[in-house]
Amino acid sequence: MTRGADVSNTEMNAPVLDCPVPVEHHPGQVDRSPPKDVALGGEDALRVRRTLPNLRRSFVGAWCFVDHYGPEEGACMDVPPHPHTSLQTVSWLFSGEIEHRDSGGVHAMVRPGQVNLMTSGYGIAHSEVSTASRAALHGVQLWVVLPDRAKDLTREFQHHEPGVWDDHPGVQARTFIGSLGASSSPVHTETPLLGSEIRLAPGVTWETEVDPGFEHGVLVDTGHVDFDGVRLDNSVLGVRDAGLGHLRLHNPTDEPARIMLLGGEPFDEGIVMWWNFIGRSHEDIERLRAEWNEAPDDRFGRVPGYRGPVPRLRAPELPDVTLKRRFRRGREA
Repeated sequence: MTRGADVSNTEMNAPVLDCPVPVEHHPGQVDRSPPKDVALGGEDALRVRRTLPNLRRSFVGAWCFVDHYGPEEGACMDVPPHPHTSLQTVSWLFSGEIEHRDSGGVHAMVRPGQVNLMTSGYGIAHSEVSTASRAALHGVQLWVVLPDRAKDLTREFQHHEPGVWDDHPGVQARTFIGSLGASSSPVHTETPLLGSEIRLAPGVTWETEVDPGFEHGVLVDTGHVDFDGVRLDNSVLGVRDAGLGHLRLHNPTDEPARIMLLGGEPFDEGIVMWWNFIGRSHEDIERLRAEWNEAPDDRFGRVPGYRGPVPRLRAPELPDVTLKRRFRRGREA
């Protein structure tokens, strides 16, 4: 069975989010965002649980897109070349294996415990194909928006396998972006960020120092976790604003729990995000869509080695409205 990719937004009829007016938040207040079930592709599409963006929040730091999927036995993925602009994709698996090819000439594997970060910048195309691995497909796909000063960067690919930090009893952390405690990652991002997989043994409480200038988000992969005293169920994203230099995680159950901890400096620019493109205006998106559908090689390049059923995905029709910029909270009037 062929399914849509985890690594891109292959929704063909994605709704336009009408974000509400911002409300006042305070340091230490944890907002809970339940997942939205999204099918990526056609009838047999892989289903993901999307928690960012949502109606109340567009970003956590510069993290702008969080999809959580699996574990799904027998899922097969074959996603033809498709474009990205002005963002970085971050692929992190818990199980399974995916083959990555892109127009920068990179051919690499996505494997559990190893981060692959692809910078699209001015434009890139890539394909994602699952391998014959018998392990269930299970992971997260994350996007990072590039700031305006870096939105047209040259395409780039980074790979890193972080070690396990386990200095606190019952806690294991793999920090793949940024720094957490004594662990840090060499992966480069254009804005200060944190990304870490954390496993908590049953009943464990862990309080750790964090950057007080960061917003922080906790996505629960398995189990149930209390984030600063607020209960988060499976696949729920909890987010708090910047202002505190510590956070507290507690596993109240008798089963192991696993979370993704995401953080970053607040991102205050406005962006338009539609399909696989990020721009700064509706006109940007119109132009990018036309370039991809009519002359993709000029801006996005070719993906060598892909041998799937179609040479590339075409961008869907734009909605019959003007796409408005979204900010940390709320939208352009």
